[in-house]
Amino acid sequence: MIIKHINTNEPQEMPSALRRKLMTSLVLGAGSLALAACGGGGNDSSSVASANSLKQRKPSSTSTTSTTTSTTTSTPTSPTSSDTTTVVTDTSFGVKGDGVTNDRLALQKAIDGSVGQILLITGQSRIDAAGLDLRTNSHVRFASGASIKLLPYSTSSYQIMRIWDVNNVTLESPYLDGSKELSSATSGEWGMGISICAGTNISVTSPTTINCWGDGIYIANSVTGSNVPSQNVTVNDHHADGCRRQGVSITSGSGITFNNPLWENIAGTNPQFGLDIEPDNNSAVLENINIVNPTTKLCKGGGILVYLGAFPGPVAKNVSINISGHQNVGTWSGACAFATEELRLNGYQVTGTIQSQNPVWDTPLSAAFVKLDWDNGGTAVSVSNPQTPA
Repeated sequence: MIIKHINTNEPQEMPSALRRKLMTSLVLGAGSLALAACGGGGNDSSSVASANSLKQRKPSSTSTTSTTTSTTTSTPTSPTSSDTTTVVTDTSFGVKGDGVTNDRLALQKAIDGSVGQILLITGQSRIDAAGLDLRTNSHVRFASGASIKLLPYSTSSYQIMRIWDVNNVTLESPYLDGSKELSSATSGEWGMGISICAGTNISVTSPTTINCWGDGIYIANSVTGSNVPSQNVTVNDHHADGCRRQGVSITSGSGITFNNPLWENIAGTNPQFGLDIEPDNNSAVLENINIVNPTTKLCKGGGILVYLGAFPGPVAKNVSINISGHQNVGTWSGACAFATEELRLNGYQVTGTIQSQNPVWDTPLSAAFVKLDWDNGGTAVSVSNPQTPA
């Protein structure tokens, strides 16, 4: 992914790199939903999702799901850090946090003026879609009940918080609302809660990203065109709810870890997975990606997708992805829990492993796991000790 002529005061357009060529529309009976399905034929199809045998589950009581989207109104949680570094409040930089005022400029001033200290976000701020840039050595903490919510917008591309080409960033308990219900955009899929591009040594704890036009969290190469990946990124206890495209997209990264995430009610534009690991091109890296105890719930496309269609090329690649303890619940009809798709080597080299260990899936294995159009001379895929219904 390459974005040129960056103006951090304006929303940045991103290319549509995460489209599904092989997602088919499965039209059910009268009055039913048209659902994007994992499945189909290929040179190696370990299983095909059986759309006729699955029923849509009701969402949890903390959110609502319509036939295509959900709008979430859960409550921000409290931070738990005991860091003794000097704390400065956002209000000291003129942030109102009254739920009405556009606080973007004041919040950016607070971020820029608190580098090396802890910036405490205290209120319910609103900002426009131009978003906020974190800096090297930024440490931002959200107080209990604090949040940032977008004002009405028409753009199809935004990043509420950008962590771009910086290092040593700590973000605690951010509660970010992408306000999809206030969008007048008619297309697109690039509205992100947190965007991490060539971020290094990044720690994000207990983030909540709801109602984003695209993804809750997006992790990728540098936007400068240097092809520097994001490195050493740890995200603990992420909750994505009601986002249109993905809970999380990882297009390039080394040393990326998600611990105990919950990705739910993802619906609105394909692929509509809890997690999509999908490189944009041969310049990406997928090294030491660890997804620990993730839960995917009511994601319209499916739970977790690894899609390598654009990855093979002149530079040989080695993939290392380990998913452990994946729980998939509330499966949409026609959706799968775990899919690996579109590895065609065409004479190039893509090696390594993709492992799902000890998953607990709520549909039979034949419907839960899809391996589609996958060259067996490339990256090895394994599912070990799955627990599924008979």
